[in-house]
Amino acid sequence: MAVKTKSLKRSKPNYVYSIVGVALVLLIMGIMGWIFLNLAQAGNAFKEDIRISAYLRTNNKDTIAQIQQYIASKPFAKNVEYVNKDKAKEIWNKDNNEDWNKILDVNPLPESIDFYARANYVNKDSLNKISTSIMSLYGNQITDLQYPSSLVNSLNERASKLGLIFLVIAIVLCIIVIVSIDTTIRLAMFSNRFLIKTMQMVGATRNFIAKPMDLRAVLNGIISAAIAIVILFLLITWAESQFPQLKVIQNNMLTILLFGGMILIGVGISVFSTHRSVLKYLKMKLDDLY
Repeated sequence: MAVKTKSLKRSKPNYVYSIVGVALVLLIMGIMGWIFLNLAQAGNAFKEDIRISAYLRTNNKDTIAQIQQYIASKPFAKNVEYVNKDKAKEIWNKDNNEDWNKILDVNPLPESIDFYARANYVNKDSLNKISTSIMSLYGNQITDLQYPSSLVNSLNERASKLGLIFLVIAIVLCIIVIVSIDTTIRLAMFSNRFLIKTMQMVGATRNFIAKPMDLRAVLNGIISAAIAIVILFLLITWAESQFPQLKVIQNNMLTILLFGGMILIGVGISVFSTHRSVLKYLKMKLDDLY
């Protein structure tokens, strides 16, 4: 009994080391995941900041309201507004950082209905379809529909390249996380190999031996994930205090999903590695344990 108690006490520090080790690995995964999510959100924010203008030929208020209502009813549009000549001049002066009053006495800018497309629609093909659908219905009331096509193409090219880079990084990171956690757990179980074999030799069944260790693995995985999540949350809070613009693009639902993923990975790999290690030592001969 004394020997058994001493052996159990000796195994406790290994659980501590494995919990800390798994927590560090999950923290690294969480930081990379959070950076990826924020880059994706930042890209969507840039896309949804591109102004699309439908320049009006008509000045009939009812027709203008009808066009505005039609665009606003579509799933691709957000922040639809009617821009009169004064508002158009204000936007032009702001974008070009100058005032033309010293040069021109009249306002040559047309009235328009301006809107922003949702991120999923900000690509060449989708915007062409949007332009075609609007012009086919209101071609007599709208002279043209314009947007910065070069900027749209540039954003999508860069988004594709960044997406490919992060996909490769994500795959490599997942492999590193799985291998690191698996190695950490197997090292922790290595010190318990004699205890596992002793229980088998005195008649304990495989399930009787594996069940408490699997439950302990679940608990350890939850504790590791909790430690990693708390540290990551503190880092996110600090980052948002240093860079307030992060709060604008922050998606709380995605962050919660990231935390949930960290828990699932921590628990899942811990249980898998622990159970596999137990079965491995049960199958080994006593002499091979040394």
